[in-house]
Amino acid sequence: MDKSHGPIQEEYHAMMNALASGIDQILNGDREGTDRDTCFVLLMTKFGDIKEGRVNYISNGERTDVVKTMEELLRRFKA
Repeated sequence: MDKSHGPIQEEYHAMMNALASGIDQILNGDREGTDRDTCFVLLMTKFGDIKEGRVNYISNGERTDVVKTMEELLRRFKA
């Protein structure tokens, strides 16, 4: 079991990149960079392996913005 915080696990790499590209195209069309309107985050893990496993992450946003977004989401979930 890989618990590192490295890049996306190989088994998910191509799939997550394809999904991210498609999601970004659907949400933002041909706009790029700061011209895009919508940021997204995609998380993937194996069912039943969340506690001890690894969560793979991809986004079209800046990491600092995604961290703030996820912190806010966790606050809402816990409320």
